[in-house]
Amino acid sequence: MLYDISMRLVASYDPPANDGRYVVCMAPADLPGRQRAITSLLTVDPRPIERSDRTDFFGNAVVEVAFKSAHAEIAFAIRSRVDRTMPPAGPDISPPLSQLAEDIAVNRSLAPSSPHHFLAASPRVRLAPEFLDYARLNAGLGEGVAPGVTVRAIVEALGAAIHRDMTYDVGATSVDTRPEEAFAARHGVCQDYSHIMIAGLRSIGIPAGYVSGFLRTLPPPGQPRLEGADAMHAWVRAWCGASAGWWEYDPTNAVPAGDSHIVVAYGRDYGDVAPVRGVLRSSGTQDTKDAVDVVPVDA
Repeated sequence: MLYDISMRLVASYDPPANDGRYVVCMAPADLPGRQRAITSLLTVDPRPIERSDRTDFFGNAVVEVAFKSAHAEIAFAIRSRVDRTMPPAGPDISPPLSQLAEDIAVNRSLAPSSPHHFLAASPRVRLAPEFLDYARLNAGLGEGVAPGVTVRAIVEALGAAIHRDMTYDVGATSVDTRPEEAFAARHGVCQDYSHIMIAGLRSIGIPAGYVSGFLRTLPPPGQPRLEGADAMHAWVRAWCGASAGWWEYDPTNAVPAGDSHIVVAYGRDYGDVAPVRGVLRSSGTQDTKDAVDVVPVDA
């Protein structure tokens, strides 16, 4: 499926900020056999005095920019054309959870996709007891459940439970809300759903990471599509054993990731893949607005 994707993120400062340095992670990823970024152009206004393009530890394309003069506003804009082709899911060949620990133990790799990086707590995901209890209750690990339930089945069951028990509410949380707070309130957005699912999976021994990307959205029947109505999205990938590898699931919508999910970056949590992060000198307030558009291209 071909998509034209645009995103514009504007940060405003009052009074103007100084000496800013930012890391931008907004370009769709190249994933052999699954996703091809045909074109991608990032513009920054005003023009920075420094710019460098590089790849981070997890293989994500990032751009680092720096400013020395005062700036009241910065606009980051990306325009991309992406060919997204998800292969059929295929049969579930993941092992029972009881065998997953052995698969992890014999894996000696510390490459970016190694499960070892995604098993412990990370800066934004704490392995609190409530996540362990919830995962065990809702992932087929309770009494009377067959002990041979597969890892992929557990991932899907936990994601479906989070979708069932959480209420999507854009006003309930902010980018800095801890997963424990969103989980206690049972309200949040895709970032919260994903962090909660990651915490639950890691608590029961399943390596899990955060996926940042774009999601194709469709308007209600009979209504026109709105410019900028799409948004950056987040979902989860879980390591389902040596044979099955990584599998991606969207708990916000209770579906496996498919052709409508366009990957930007992989990380341990949101902190690794935020679209814009950095440091600056500022003595006032900051406001951020963004607009995203994901448009299917007729073949």
